[in-house]
Amino acid sequence: MIDLDGWVCPAPLRDYPTIVMGHGGGGKLSAELVEHIFLPAFQNGTLAQLGDSALLEVGAARLAFSTDSFVVRPLFFPGGTIGDLAVNGTINDLAMSGAQPLYLSAGFILEEGLPITQLAAIAERMGAAARNAGVTLVTGDTKVVDRGHGDGVYITTSGIGVVPAGLRIAPDQARPGDVVLVSGEIGLHGMAIMSVREGLEFGTPLMSDCAPLHDLVATMLAANPNIHALRDPTRGGLAATLNEIARASGVGVRIIEAAVPIPAEVRAACEMLGLDPFYVANEGKLVAFVAREAGEAVLAAMRAHPLGRNATIIGEVVAEHPGMVVARTGIGGTRVVDTLVGEQLPRIC
Repeated sequence: MIDLDGWVCPAPLRDYPTIVMGHGGGGKLSAELVEHIFLPAFQNGTLAQLGDSALLEVGAARLAFSTDSFVVRPLFFPGGTIGDLAVNGTINDLAMSGAQPLYLSAGFILEEGLPITQLAAIAERMGAAARNAGVTLVTGDTKVVDRGHGDGVYITTSGIGVVPAGLRIAPDQARPGDVVLVSGEIGLHGMAIMSVREGLEFGTPLMSDCAPLHDLVATMLAANPNIHALRDPTRGGLAATLNEIARASGVGVRIIEAAVPIPAEVRAACEMLGLDPFYVANEGKLVAFVAREAGEAVLAAMRAHPLGRNATIIGEVVAEHPGMVVARTGIGGTRVVDTLVGEQLPRIC
C-alpha cells in the first residue's frame, strides 16, 4: 500500500485522489503530477530540465528527443485532423530546442468500431504532413481497445532531431533584458476546436493554426542565434508558456496586453464564452525570449517568413518578481497573469 503520509507535496495534489480532466490541461494540476509523481519516480538530470524535448549527447552528435500524445476531440476540425496535429506537434517540440527534426514514430490506440475510412484519412494526412515537413515516419505500433473505451483514436508520436553544435536554447536560459516575441495571432486552434465541438458559429469561420515551426526557427537562428528560450504555447496557452519560462529561469516577465496579437474573431468568441485568449491553445505559434540586441533582427526574420508575418514584441524579461508574469492593461493598470489550475478547454490536442 502506498503511504500517502510519506509524500512531500502541496495539499492540492492530495485533494484529488483520482485523476481529473484538469490533470491533462497543462496547468497547475499537470505540473503537480510531473513534480510529485513522475520526476521522483524516474529521477534523472535530463528529465529534470523539463524542456519540450530532451537533449542527448550521442557520440559527437547532439540529439533532441521528444514524445507527445494526442487525444483531440473531434478527430477532424477546421484546419486539420488529429493526424496533422500529431506530426506537427512533435516536430514543434523538437524545434523549440533549435533542432532540425528528422524521424518520427507513431503509436495508434484504435477503438473498436472506428470506420476504416476515417483511419485511412487520418493516416493520409499524417503522411502528407510528415512529407511536407521533410521528416520520415520510420516506426510505429497499433493497439485496439473495446468499443466505448477509446473515443475513436488516440495517437502518440515521438521524434528525433539534430541540434547544431554550440546552440543552447532551453526554458531556464531567459535573462533580464531579453525581449519576448510571439510569432503571430494567438487562440485560433483552441477556438476552432470549440466551434466544431459545440456546434457554435461566430460569424467568421475559425481555422486551426496547426503548422510545423522548425523552418521558422531555422530562419530566426540564421538571422541571429542569440535566442535564449523557445516554447510553443499549446495547452494552457500563452499564459502557461510565459509562466513556465519565468519559473524555470528565475526571472520576471512583463508584457503589454495590447501588444499581444489576438484576432477579432477569437476575441469575440472568447467574450461570448467567458474565456481568456491568453489561456487558449495554439498549435502553430511560438514564443521566443531573445537578447535585446538581437530582438529587431530576429523579429524582421520572423516577419519575412509565412508563419511569422504577424510576429511582434509583446514584452520583456525583468529581474523583479521572479517566477511571475504581469501584464500592463489597456487602462494603465497591471494584472498578474497566472497559470490556471486545469484548463479552460479540455481535449484540444
